[in-house]
Amino acid sequence: MLNLQNIYVQYGDRRLLDQVSFTVREKDRIGLTGRNGAGKSTMLKIIAGQIAPMQGNIAAPKDLSIGFLHQDMLLPKGKTVLEEAMTAFAKAQAMEKRLEEIQQEMEERTDYSSDGYMELIHELSELNDRLALIGGQSLQAEAEKILMGLGFSVTDFDRQTTTFSGGWQMRIELAKILLQRPQLLLLDEPTNHLDIESIIWLEQFLQPYEGAVIVISHDKAFLDKVTQRTIEIELGKVHDYKANYSRYLELREERQAQMQSAFQQQQKEIARKEALVDKFRAKANKAKMAQSLIKELDRMQRIELEDGDSSRMRLQFPPAPRSGERVAIVKGLSKSYGDNLILNEVDLTIIRGERLAFMGKNGEGKSTLVKIMVGQQLPTGGTSELGHNVHLGYYAQNQAEALDPKKTVLETIEQDAPFELRPRLRAILGSFLFKGEDVDKKVSVLSGGERARLAMACLLLHPINLLVLDEPTNHLDMLSKAILKEALLHYDGTLVVVSHDRDFLDGLTDKVIEFDQKKLKTYLGDSEYFLEKRQYGSLRDVSLGKTANSSGSSKKAKPKKDENDPAVKQALKQLKRNIQNAERQLQRLEEEKNKLEKILGDSSKFGTPDYEKALAKHQENEAATEEAMEKWEAAELALEAFWEED
Repeated sequence: MLNLQNIYVQYGDRRLLDQVSFTVREKDRIGLTGRNGAGKSTMLKIIAGQIAPMQGNIAAPKDLSIGFLHQDMLLPKGKTVLEEAMTAFAKAQAMEKRLEEIQQEMEERTDYSSDGYMELIHELSELNDRLALIGGQSLQAEAEKILMGLGFSVTDFDRQTTTFSGGWQMRIELAKILLQRPQLLLLDEPTNHLDIESIIWLEQFLQPYEGAVIVISHDKAFLDKVTQRTIEIELGKVHDYKANYSRYLELREERQAQMQSAFQQQQKEIARKEALVDKFRAKANKAKMAQSLIKELDRMQRIELEDGDSSRMRLQFPPAPRSGERVAIVKGLSKSYGDNLILNEVDLTIIRGERLAFMGKNGEGKSTLVKIMVGQQLPTGGTSELGHNVHLGYYAQNQAEALDPKKTVLETIEQDAPFELRPRLRAILGSFLFKGEDVDKKVSVLSGGERARLAMACLLLHPINLLVLDEPTNHLDMLSKAILKEALLHYDGTLVVVSHDRDFLDGLTDKVIEFDQKKLKTYLGDSEYFLEKRQYGSLRDVSLGKTANSSGSSKKAKPKKDENDPAVKQALKQLKRNIQNAERQLQRLEEEKNKLEKILGDSSKFGTPDYEKALAKHQENEAATEEAMEKWEAAELALEAFWEED
């Protein structure tokens, strides 16, 4: 479907993509991964044709349809939600308009036997057939179905798009792209502005999708559900793994360990031969042997270890000033939006030093209460106030998007910085990986992860003793999330976190406030304790309101097999051998494919017998890879099924 050859992109003195090549096949499900700023979004823009690489080329069919959901999008004004979604059917709507024109013209004409009239009848019949083929009569129903899947209600359909926040406008754009059903779907952080119900709906939509999908996401569970192939971008290079994200992490670790072992063995061999050369060089009767060893060393293919990207965000919250004993007091608070009651006479007192997680089903008022507590919204009834000497730090769900796109990175942090910190701003930005010329970049050109890091840096400009974070891990890569969590574990102020990220919350807080039926309920423990007490299997179940009993996960567990049983050991050994054999075959095919693609990417060989031979072998390789992949999947499933058998 799509073949990228030797793609090269450089910004300043930094090689973002260095001679990158890979192929996208029909029905591929690819997770594009790498650190923030590694070049993932740039890669999608190149594939979509929005930017051109400095070198390299992309081979694709001329009629390939591509849908691209990117992080920077702006909907046109003047349309309702449904009208904007229906623009996805522009061609179908043009056909419907032409049908109306033909029908009106036929009503007005009386020359029924003329050639012109016959042509109108023929065009009318052809348009009706084409509309029936694409489901013209059910287009609006399809649009409404997808909009509702992404979280919109029927009452939202007639609202102007401009009345929605940026996150909800992104959902409208996503709906338009999904309705177009492109052959290649490019999704850059699609889950950042979706609640759990919408994420699960999107997973279910993408799993049987007929086209190819390339997705960038820092949602591990989403990637595992949607993708079967992971392409990692690291230091300008790509590594292609035929596996979902969790399996990719294991394979990546194995590959790096194998490379390290092979490198060490080779270094020993090199050292041994060089020692022999030094020993024999001065001896006349051994000179020939020394020359032979030198030639062997020259011919040796040296293994080079990749220098991992050691740059990492350095995040440390300054010591928190001492606040009063009661940091925040909520009494009899209610909040309604029109007739929709969100919170009903809730009470909450947050004590100095507490670490709270707000959890519960989406739409139950977690973010609403946070916004009222920090003064961004007013309650319908009751009161909310901060305690004595409270210095508030607030990171909103859309904090990264709220930054002024016209300002530079340095200007953004300068506007909030106290005078005494001005000389240190570049150093602060450097600790958040904005170095050298990066500080002069406009916010508009930053990736989502870079914006999130910049917004986080702004939080550190003032001492904070009440830190309120609403979905802080949106846009952050796995490493940055781990660094943020580590910094929060050492933060000595009062903490309130709203998050659906189970790994991030685990062990971070010591109290959970559950939002349920417009009321609050307190659990004295971390998120794992809360899940155990409420018999939830995961935070997704929390958001969907499913308990272990309701989801069927409380069935009696099957007895485990005894791993020391000789028969079990033998069966396991064979199952694991099948997996290893399949993986070795896939690795061999991948190496062969890389060699063939080098030939196909050489313009001087185009049209030659070598090119045609390589092209035929490449097609055979793809078929063999597909077959090997099926064997690997079957072997993996057999191993999983082995443990599930009685």
